[in-house]
Amino acid sequence: MATNPIYKVIFYNQDKIYELYAKAIYQSEMYGFIEVEEFVFGERSQMIVDPAEEKLKLEFNGVARSYIPMHSIVRIDEVEKEGVGKIVESGGTASNVSKFPSMARPVIKTPDSTD
Repeated sequence: MATNPIYKVIFYNQDKIYELYAKAIYQSEMYGFIEVEEFVFGERSQMIVDPAEEKLKLEFNGVARSYIPMHSIVRIDEVEKEGVGKIVESGGTASNVSKFPSMARPVIKTPDSTD
């Protein structure tokens, strides 16, 4: 691997899957979080603009360090060079559909049960 590694971090955030690249990643002093620093985005000299990566750039514009909860992390890979960061919809239900609130199941007592 390279002397200056690049990490690909994949994590869940608000029903979306984020894939981004960073030069520094480590366990935070805040319990249960991973710190991600020095984000890496594609070259600005590219002629083609990828809307998915542009959305990611806008969201992390001005962010020096991001704290990601460990339970949101899907995968962290050390890679040789950065790829294209992106935000994609999770494979679950659509974001405009919410789970109907449910009540606890009633306890049914049978004649032979003892209390």
